[in-house]
Amino acid sequence: MNKKDLNIENNDKALSFGKGLGWANVYFIGIGGIGMSALARYFIAEGKSVAGYDRTKTDITVALEELGADIHFEDAIEKIPSAFLSPSDTLVVYTPAIPKGHQEFNYFKDHNFELLKRSVVLGEITKNTFCLAVAGTHGKTTTTSILGHLLYECNVPVTAFLGGVSENYNSNFILKGTEVTVVEADEFDRSFLTLSPDMAGLTSMEPDHLDIYGEPEELEKSFIEFTKKLKPNGKLFVKNGLPVEGITYGVEDDSDYSAQNVKIINGSYEFDVKTPNGMLHNFKFDLPGRHNLSNALMALAMSVEYGIPHQQLAKALASYKGVKRRFTYQIKTDDLVFIDDYAHHPGEINAVHQAVREMYPGKKVLAIFQPHLFSRTRDFADDFAKSLSQFDEILLLDIYPARELPMEGITSEWLLTKIENDHKKLVQKSELISEVLASDAPVILTIGAGDIGEQVKYIKQALELENKL
Repeated sequence: MNKKDLNIENNDKALSFGKGLGWANVYFIGIGGIGMSALARYFIAEGKSVAGYDRTKTDITVALEELGADIHFEDAIEKIPSAFLSPSDTLVVYTPAIPKGHQEFNYFKDHNFELLKRSVVLGEITKNTFCLAVAGTHGKTTTTSILGHLLYECNVPVTAFLGGVSENYNSNFILKGTEVTVVEADEFDRSFLTLSPDMAGLTSMEPDHLDIYGEPEELEKSFIEFTKKLKPNGKLFVKNGLPVEGITYGVEDDSDYSAQNVKIINGSYEFDVKTPNGMLHNFKFDLPGRHNLSNALMALAMSVEYGIPHQQLAKALASYKGVKRRFTYQIKTDDLVFIDDYAHHPGEINAVHQAVREMYPGKKVLAIFQPHLFSRTRDFADDFAKSLSQFDEILLLDIYPARELPMEGITSEWLLTKIENDHKKLVQKSELISEVLASDAPVILTIGAGDIGEQVKYIKQALELENKL
């Protein structure tokens, strides 16, 4: 195993937190999930034997295998490595997204293994550290990634568990020390309520995951409950306008921390930051979109309150490259732009639209969208239609089911009828390349949280070939 691949410094220093998790082996059910794989990397770095199951081989599982994890892709008890069959030696970590009939899960349950949800393990690992946690319906992955990068670059002994793959580290796990942790606080299944942070951030409280919460009010209550998990004398950072009291942040407003004098120069934001103690000057940030600038403000506010000097922060922010599938440029030339984004909620699609219009004013934009979950499509159909209608052309793929079974009447055909745009079309994946090449739009977007990300490389190859790039 190459420790360098784990982004570890001070390799000879033993990892001290999480030692209460005293098993020699850790087995993951759903090891390829973005949150699960970050935990797997942590345990590999700690010297544990790691194995697991996932449905499909991905870049994430391949990377884990290269680090020494034993992974298989069939739900079969006989596939579990023999070393992981002792309840006294093996901790089993699972994602709440696995089906109730999962054979391996039920085997471990029936044979008295210690089974813990990912969120519980994360809470256990971080509870004896100085923990900075970022929550919110949108923006938490990018904000967590920025914050982890800032602390890493400013020589804070930090471990960061990210909900996306950082472009700077090509990983969803950053490790430079053990005293401070940065975590993405996930509201799905109320997972974030296992955390007890010293600093917490709240980026947004828009309704989502109504398949879990039922009503938007229940989701809001859960966010409020999360804010009460702060340790005594902890600090809460909230986006200006949210119905929660805390240290506010925003863009060109009256927040406690606010981006001021914002300019776009050569595709990058340049700005100053108003703080409660005065103005900090000359920040540069390369990610497009006001939503991303807002995310950067939260990360900067938390870093300033942690005690990091201004000049160090400015230099660190300028070197931040982003998160894969968060407004990620696949092609960027004067004549053609291809951007891929994870947006899977109407509010996120609106943010992507704002960013692309700000960066490419007056240019025709083709958006390719794959809805994620039947329940989410049902719950926000009118809002999806409104957000998608803003683009010049729309190609709509079938709904990605993820953990759900089909729902009668909830289809992409139904969603398409709600979109008010003369240039809209439902397409199959097999037709996607030809439809993209038939468009004369100079700006192309792929949007969605399902397996549309697997189509990106093929679209890119076809566009490069067609345009002789």
